[in-house]
Amino acid sequence: MNISKNFFALTPLCALLAAGSAHATNGMLMEGYGPISTGMGGASQAFDHGTAAMAQNPATLALGSAEARLDIALGFLGPKVTSSVPGMPEAQSGGTAYTMPAVGYTRRSGALTYGVGMFAQGGMGTEYAANTFMAMGSGEPVRSELSVGNVIIPLAYQVNPNVTVGATVDYMWSGLDMQMAATPMQLGSMVTGGTGQLGGAIGAGALNSATWARLNFTDDNKFTGAAKATGWGAKFGGTVKVNQDVTLGASYRLKSALDDMKTNASSASMTANPGGASTATFVDAGRITVINFQMPAVLAVGGSWQVQPNLMLAADIKSIAWAEVMKGFKMRFDSAGMGGSVSFELPQNWKDQTVLSLGLAWKANEQLTVRAGLNLADNPIPDATVNPLFPATVKNHATLGFAYQASPTDTLNAALTVAPSTSVTSGTGVTIAHGQTNLQLMYTHRF
Repeated sequence: MNISKNFFALTPLCALLAAGSAHATNGMLMEGYGPISTGMGGASQAFDHGTAAMAQNPATLALGSAEARLDIALGFLGPKVTSSVPGMPEAQSGGTAYTMPAVGYTRRSGALTYGVGMFAQGGMGTEYAANTFMAMGSGEPVRSELSVGNVIIPLAYQVNPNVTVGATVDYMWSGLDMQMAATPMQLGSMVTGGTGQLGGAIGAGALNSATWARLNFTDDNKFTGAAKATGWGAKFGGTVKVNQDVTLGASYRLKSALDDMKTNASSASMTANPGGASTATFVDAGRITVINFQMPAVLAVGGSWQVQPNLMLAADIKSIAWAEVMKGFKMRFDSAGMGGSVSFELPQNWKDQTVLSLGLAWKANEQLTVRAGLNLADNPIPDATVNPLFPATVKNHATLGFAYQASPTDTLNAALTVAPSTSVTSGTGVTIAHGQTNLQLMYTHRF
C-alpha cells in the first residue's frame, strides 16, 4: 500500500472539510494545534509533538523518530456565547458545536524531514435566532462565520545533534458569512464612501425612514463562506539542545498574503425596512468584497525540560500582532441592480496579544502518558469596539490530555480544553459572555 500516494490524493477533500472556523480561542487562533500541544496548554516550541509542529514550530519535526508518521485528528469546539441588553431577553448563540478535521504526514530522509499537512488556522463566529434582539425586528437570523485554513508543506533539517531548523510554505484559504442587522444610524456610521446611483441613494438618506437595516451574504455551508479568498503564508523556526535535558526553541509566522474575499456578483444584499411594513423601502443585490483581511504575524519562544525520565515540563510565550491586521473589517458593496458601490468599515482596533503556555507530560507507564497545562492570555479586543458577531474575548484556558500507546506503531492522543466564560460590555451597551469546552482526538500510525 502506497500510503504517501493515498494521502496526497485525499488532501483536497480534507482541505474542504477543514474550512470550518475555530470560533475564537487566542483571538482568532487556536489555543494549541494537535492534542499533544493542546494538552500541555499549547506549548510547542521545543519538543516533539507530531505533525502539528508544521502549524507551529516546524523545526521540531526533526526531533521526532526516523519513522514515517501519519496523524489523523478531529477537533470538537464548543463555544457558549450569550449577548444581552437591559430590558430584553438574553440572546444565546446557536453556534455551540463545530467539527474540525486535520491530517499530517511526515517522512525522514537522512537529516531532512519533509511532509504535508492540513490544519484549520483559526476563525470566529456566532449564530443568533431571528426572534432575538440581535435581529433588530427584521425577523431574520443574525450570524457570522469566519474561517481560515492551510495546506502546509514543511521542511526540517537536523544541522547537528544539538540544532534543528525548519520552514513551511502554506497555501491558505479564507471564507466569511455575515448576516448583520443594525439600526439605520449604526449602518450609516459604518459607511466610508459611495459611488454611482447606490452611493447617491445612501448619501441622500435612503435609510432614514427605516427601523432596521441588514447586510447579508451567506452560502449556508458549514465548510465554506459566501465571500472567499486564497493566498499564501510561511513560517520558520529552530531548536537548540542546551544539554541532555533542556531544549530551547523559537518560531516566526509571517503575516498572511491573502487576496480580498469576494462573493458572487449578486449573492449579497442590502435591505432596509420601515416599522410595520411588509415590503422593504430599500433593497439591492450585489457583490461584497472584504478588503485586505489577513492573519497576523506570530513570534513564539519556548523551552522544554526533561526533569526526570518520566516527567517533562514545557513553557512558551508568544506575541500575536493583531494590531496590524485587525483595525477593522473593510467591505465594499458593488451593486448589481442600482449600479455604483458603497464602502463600509466595522471598527475593531484590536491590540497585540501575549499568550503564555505552561504544560507538563508525565509518563505513567510504557503505554500511558498524562498531560496538563494552562494557556493564559489577555483579551485583544477593546470593549468599545467588541461586536456580538465577533466576540473573540476568551482569555484563559485549562487543558488536560493523554496518550495511549496501543501498539509499537499505533497511538491515540486526546486533549480537553476548558475556557472559563469572560464578560465584556461593548460601546453600544451589549454585554457579551463567552466560554468554551473543546476536545481534540488524534490517531497516529508510524511505519
